[in-house]
Amino acid sequence: MTSAPELQQVAAGVWAYVQPDGGWMVNNMGLVTGPDGATSIDTTSTEKRMRDYLEAVAGVTGDPVRRVVLTHSHPDHCNGASLLAEAEIIAHRTVADDLRRPHALAPHIFAPFDQGAAEPRLPTILFEDALTIDAGDRRVEVRHPGGPAHTAGDAYVWLPQERVLFTGDLVFHGGTPFALSGSPAGWLRALDEMAALEPETVVPGHGEVGGPELFAPVADYLHFLIDAAERAHRGGLSPLEAARRLDLGRFDGLLERERIVGNLHRALAELNGTDVDFPQAWQDMYDYNGGRPLECHA
Repeated sequence: MTSAPELQQVAAGVWAYVQPDGGWMVNNMGLVTGPDGATSIDTTSTEKRMRDYLEAVAGVTGDPVRRVVLTHSHPDHCNGASLLAEAEIIAHRTVADDLRRPHALAPHIFAPFDQGAAEPRLPTILFEDALTIDAGDRRVEVRHPGGPAHTAGDAYVWLPQERVLFTGDLVFHGGTPFALSGSPAGWLRALDEMAALEPETVVPGHGEVGGPELFAPVADYLHFLIDAAERAHRGGLSPLEAARRLDLGRFDGLLERERIVGNLHRALAELNGTDVDFPQAWQDMYDYNGGRPLECHA
């Protein structure tokens, strides 16, 4: 049985909210307290999960959540914002554009789950390169990696005094990195940028908290993906054909192995100089999964 979500203190006034198993739509959040209220780094995918998170927050601080930093526009990190109707929503400028677009997938792609009364809110504060939150004597730096990585609008949150880094989905720990909405090459540059900060604690977007050792496995997978895409490109293979011929090897035990197909869609589109066909990419992941809905424990 999957263990329960847990609020883990990683520094004075700073917590990571870790949700097992870290699979599809089961993400991590962060909490930073300050003199004018608390900052939540991301939200959850469903109403129930968000209410559980807010109950855990109330157990460690009486401060209201005054602001939410969205690390990107994917629904697992954004949906719960509707339960914080009065909070400021901080995000990169492209997140607002993404949230205005319809994101509904064909209903057969995922195993059904109850989202409840949870839905995203548009950002109220946008930034281009970086933004610093004034949290009393604590600096909370929100940074964009300079280009597409996991998505076009990624943000990571750096606490230089505590040397704590919240990466959003720029780091998956135990799950397959997912580049369909971003850029594998840009993601590698983002990992180098975060590693240069020399954090002591790294809170990934999915999976258990760790340290800077979490960067290398993500980079290793991205190099593997880029190499696979280059071979598929030379061979004239489609993303699904390439994925079916590919031996995942050391990455076969990661959660969401079907993401290799979506990742190849993105990597091959970059090589071809074309746009990604998102509905086809999701359908190909479904087909790679044996024509079964993608497993989701949201």
